[in-house]
Amino acid sequence: MDMPAEGASGHTEAAGRLPEEQETYEGLSVPAGMVCDVAEREVLIRARGLTKVFGQFRAVDGIDFELTRGEVFGFLGPNGAGKSSTMRMIGCVSPPSGGELRIFGLDPVNDGPSIRARLGAVPQEDTLDVELTVRENLLIYGRYFGLRRDVIKERTARLLDFVQLAERADDQVEPLSGGMKRRLTIARSLISEPEILLLDEPTTGLDPQARHVVWDRLYRLKQQGVTLVLTTHYMDEAEQLCDRLVVMDRGKIAAEGSPRELIAAHSTPEVLELRFRIDEQEQAVEKLADLPDVRIEVLADRILVYTADGDAALADVGRCGLEPLTSLIRRSSLEDVFLRLTGRRLED
Repeated sequence: MDMPAEGASGHTEAAGRLPEEQETYEGLSVPAGMVCDVAEREVLIRARGLTKVFGQFRAVDGIDFELTRGEVFGFLGPNGAGKSSTMRMIGCVSPPSGGELRIFGLDPVNDGPSIRARLGAVPQEDTLDVELTVRENLLIYGRYFGLRRDVIKERTARLLDFVQLAERADDQVEPLSGGMKRRLTIARSLISEPEILLLDEPTTGLDPQARHVVWDRLYRLKQQGVTLVLTTHYMDEAEQLCDRLVVMDRGKIAAEGSPRELIAAHSTPEVLELRFRIDEQEQAVEKLADLPDVRIEVLADRILVYTADGDAALADVGRCGLEPLTSLIRRSSLEDVFLRLTGRRLED
């Protein structure tokens, strides 16, 4: 997703002030009351029948969703599901082809600059200036928003500390690791203290350790009440971070809810994974079909048995005379939800 930098200067001088009623948190200054614990939350984004068409291809096909202040909202789906196209429309860098989209109650087509001034964005690909230092990337970016130099300097120091890059502040960006560059991009997106932070595939391409460091920083933002919108094809990322999410496939929304709600509605508490010899799998599938109170999914390399009790199901497998090469009992995940809703896995 492109950075919504154009029109960023739509920030007024107020963007450079810290009102007396603001409370300073670890990573950024959050207005008092931003952490929403009231019964009715303010709707920041509302989409009705939102559509994006490229020629004859419908990348986003009439979707509905709402985002309220203070929550973390996710779009989960494989590549090509329409997630990034949706985020580009929210970021006011790609106009909708149809339907209705309102952000802060404004029309992104007519009020793009005003909306972009209130957004922060972390695109799929880092767009840092690699010839500048870590600190300079934030100092220069802050000027796009019309912030005073002293405010930018103070926020830069605080944000670099927040993303654990304070010790690299005077280093050039080029030699940084992928995880460090990702954290710097997140810090840069927060320099204007946006009302909504958009993250398009925030950990794609990172190793597991770097992913968990980024998750930790995003979780801290969540705890501070920052409103986050993210796209991901990692089900564990969605389960870790999202309060609510939509499962997207082929431009449509297949389901919506919290991770726990989606798993409860579309899967079972446990999953038994069985692997057999290739020449034995077909016969195993036939015998497993007779097991009581289970659902079977056959994948290329294993068989999934969806059940309320994995141990009991494994015992039933033995009573059928089957001897799998390996067996694994695990809890259901969002990938199981996606498989149930679409008939395919996220990586397919």
